[in-house]
Amino acid sequence: MSFVLIGRPRPHVTQITLNRPERMNAMAFDVMVPFREALEEVGRDNDTRVVVVTGAGRGFCSGADLESPGRIPGIEGLTVSTIALRSMELLDDVITAMRRLHQPVIAAVNGPAIGGGLCLSLAADIRLAAEGAYFRAAGINNGLTASELGLSYLLPRAIGSSRAFEIMLSGRDVDAAEAERIGLVSRAVPGGKLLDECCDLAERIAGFSRPGVELTKRMLWSGLDAGSLAAHMDHEGLGQLYVRLTTRNFEEAIEARKQNRPPVFGD
Repeated sequence: MSFVLIGRPRPHVTQITLNRPERMNAMAFDVMVPFREALEEVGRDNDTRVVVVTGAGRGFCSGADLESPGRIPGIEGLTVSTIALRSMELLDDVITAMRRLHQPVIAAVNGPAIGGGLCLSLAADIRLAAEGAYFRAAGINNGLTASELGLSYLLPRAIGSSRAFEIMLSGRDVDAAEAERIGLVSRAVPGGKLLDECCDLAERIAGFSRPGVELTKRMLWSGLDAGSLAAHMDHEGLGQLYVRLTTRNFEEAIEARKQNRPPVFGD
């Protein structure tokens, strides 16, 4: 059985599905290693313009698998302490691999996103949730810290510091309606329409200029880390000039509007 599935639901859209529904797609290493490899494979696929990540069955990802964690590759001869470090590095790599992708990543949160599953959703660029989905920073409930896999970095940037502190310290569930209200997800939709909504959005994004989309993704993440407005505006200006001066996309957009047709960006 393959724990990670790769499909092409629409032109230029690749869907990666965590496929261990009997364990709510928990983050066993048998799942996360092929998931990281799938991200790398899709990142090299120049026909893929947008990536949709979701989970099989009724859950998105239930976080760490405490009963059947799977085997960590390349740990022969290592001590427990070093194995623990390797395991965290592997999971960290999954989060950063999603961020590193040239293509925008849409998380189709079809069900519970718990602990590491919440982190996985936050590593995506855009999140849509089924109405029955919910989110939980579960570490605090298990006697650990709620902060893992970049959660204390990503969550405040998504919803603001006060809400992030409250959610992470209380360990409570955030349902899809609240997630939409506080900006954790772009919108909540009926479960049966979730993938179609994500693919519709992905198709719209894929219709724009490739460098325009990829640079916009980079600039958005860069803006969250920027030390000052002035420094970030310099980066934005260079990106805009790069696309403007090295393509005829702007001219095509103007001509398309005159002719009342969709633009065809040749980059």
